[in-house]
Amino acid sequence: MAAASSASGVVLPQPLPWHRRLAAFLAATLLRLCLNSWQVRWHDADAYPGTKGPVIFCVWHNRLPAALASYNAFARSRWPGQGLAAMISASRDGGVLANVVGRFGIQPIRGSTSRRGPQALLEATTWLERDYSIVITPDGPRGPVYQIQEGIIHLAQLTGCPIIPTANFTRWKIRLGSWDRFQIPLPFALCHAYRGEPIWVPRDATEPQREALRAKLETAMRAITRD
Repeated sequence: MAAASSASGVVLPQPLPWHRRLAAFLAATLLRLCLNSWQVRWHDADAYPGTKGPVIFCVWHNRLPAALASYNAFARSRWPGQGLAAMISASRDGGVLANVVGRFGIQPIRGSTSRRGPQALLEATTWLERDYSIVITPDGPRGPVYQIQEGIIHLAQLTGCPIIPTANFTRWKIRLGSWDRFQIPLPFALCHAYRGEPIWVPRDATEPQREALRAKLETAMRAITRD
């Protein structure tokens, strides 16, 4: 089991066993070495109009490693704040990923549409109120790949924070055999980073309007995605 209920009824992710903590440590060490060797090239970054306050970064699930490098290379200076938090599945694999990102100073928020969804939404709102930007992979944790689920739209509506579509591409990479063909840039890879225009969700948006904005976000993400 990846999560358990407390006496209050709140679902809490279970702690990682030692072998998964070791796997997270090794993965974080390897990722840190790779980050120091990757070159990130943002396209049209200087023309970005910018926004004030924390934002919600929309990133495909299979491009998380390069997204971390992209954030360090551009977004950290563009949207200064207290830090970054990331929505991560409450599954066992999500526990390893949460341990990895935590080693880079990123606050993990455990939850998805299938587990801890309402609790994760509340936690994400709290982090945004603390001036942290949020990273969400809206096609995770189970897919289908490159299809936006509605959770990111609900968070944007609830908080009033804009969604920033972001994507990255590199030819020098390996692909895992997972449902999303998870991509890991190889050492010294050149990572191209792209962003779309901010998308705001009105607080009084109706269900048809939310669906239209979800489709708009999916179209914007696919427009800047290269495989």
